[in-house]
Amino acid sequence: MTTVLIVDDQPLQRYGFRMLLDSVPGTEVVGEAAHGAEAVRRAALLRPDVVLMDIRMPGMDGIEATRRIVATGARSRVLVLTTFDLDEYVHAALRAGASGFLLKDARPDELLAGIRAVAGGDAVIAPALTRRLLDEFARYGRAPADDPRVDRLTEREREILVAIGKGWTNGEIAARLVLSESTVKTHVGRVLAKTGARDRVQAVIFAYDLGLARPSAR
Repeated sequence: MTTVLIVDDQPLQRYGFRMLLDSVPGTEVVGEAAHGAEAVRRAALLRPDVVLMDIRMPGMDGIEATRRIVATGARSRVLVLTTFDLDEYVHAALRAGASGFLLKDARPDELLAGIRAVAGGDAVIAPALTRRLLDEFARYGRAPADDPRVDRLTEREREILVAIGKGWTNGEIAARLVLSESTVKTHVGRVLAKTGARDRVQAVIFAYDLGLARPSAR
């Protein structure tokens, strides 16, 4: 059972999400919150698998709420919802530790798949915004610098990190590096563990901050 906390300042929006999620076997809405401060409190109390987080809300916004929820070290993962004109907020939310984001006009099956992916420890990024997001990290990421976490990686693991930074899936990495998908999955797990990244999205941020990856054609 995947438990979800819905955070949105619009009652009708929360109702719509609840109706959808309650209709799906294996998914349970354990609570709702209308603003960031309430989201932080309810996440600590309910310990949901996934927090479905709006960004623009009165008082504490979704970015600060995400930062506080992630900082507790709890198992709850944050999936941010946004619109096309809020790319800069998404960038900040991912920096705060969100495990991914989707557009508010996503199809129901896309939202459900995203929730399952995040609950399973993976990450999800709306395809329509992925390239623009990577461009933002390339533009605003820190200058390349030495980091002891990179030194912990083997040559193959560093190669995998660069591939993750390019947005390649496990299947694409396997095909391009001539490896089995199971081997790639093992390497990805080791990269996440050694860099301290919660998921692939955080690994992408790490790769861009260190200058190991830049936007490129897939």
